[in-house]
Amino acid sequence: MDFEWEDLTGIVVVGLLIGALALTLAGIETVAGFDVLASGESAVGYLAAGNFSVGVLSTGIFSVGVFAAGIFSVGIFAIGIFSIGVFSFGIYAAGFYAVQRHIKASQ
Repeated sequence: MDFEWEDLTGIVVVGLLIGALALTLAGIETVAGFDVLASGESAVGYLAAGNFSVGVLSTGIFSVGVFAAGIFSVGIFAIGIFSIGVFSFGIYAAGFYAVQRHIKASQ
């Protein structure tokens, strides 16, 4: 059985989500001056979601973070159509460990 980096990414993302939930339930709204949960057109925070997002765990059309997911994503772990990162997953992926998914026409 081969080890796949995609499996590791899922485990770490779930851990970050649990961390954000714990901080939120504890009533902590900011960490180092940034919101724990941030959303909107432009979002900057620990867990950020928006069209343009920057955070540890960020998602959006353009996302930058340790774990970034979006159409255009840049991060250590980047998931998206166009992704750049050390561990990068996408149709057009660039990185040290890049996994490219090619869409093939049905025959």
